[in-house]
Amino acid sequence: MRRAVCPGSFDPITNGHLDIISRASKLYDVVHVAVMINQSKQGLFTVEERIELIREVTADCGNVEVESFHGLLVDFCKQRDIPAIVKGLRAVSDFDYELQMAQMNIGLSGVETLFVPTNPTYSFLSSSLVKEVAAWGGDVAHLLPPVVHRALIERLGRK
Repeated sequence: MRRAVCPGSFDPITNGHLDIISRASKLYDVVHVAVMINQSKQGLFTVEERIELIREVTADCGNVEVESFHGLLVDFCKQRDIPAIVKGLRAVSDFDYELQMAQMNIGLSGVETLFVPTNPTYSFLSSSLVKEVAAWGGDVAHLLPPVVHRALIERLGRK
C-alpha cells in the first residue's frame, strides 16, 4: 500500500491545502493529514476543530486519514510506515526552507519528500493571510471550503 503524509498546522485549512491533499490522494492509496501541535502557538481553531474540518472537507477523497502529531514528523512517519511526505510549494522562498527540511528528514530516517507545485490560483495563499484579511472584514469565501469559511466567520464573531 502506497502511503504519504501531508503535514501542516491547517489553522484553518485553505483551498490551497485542499488542492495539495486531493492531488496526493490520487497518487497514493492512503494520505495521512498530520495536524501539527505547536505548544508555543495559540491557534485560532483548536487541534480537534481543525481535524474535524479537515475530515469534513476531504471526505470525498475516500482515502484521507486525519490526525494530530507532536514532535518530529519523521517519527510520525516511522510509527505508521509512511515513506513519503508531500509538500506544496508556492514560491522560491518556500523551496529554500522545505529543501533543508527534506534533506534533514531523509538523513534522519530515509523518508522522502515530494514537492508539488501549488496551483497558481493559490500561489499567494496562506492560513495566516486568510485570517488577517478576514479579521479586517475582507471577503475570503473564495479561498476556503464553505464549511471552513462559515467556521472562520463564526470564530471571528461576524456574520
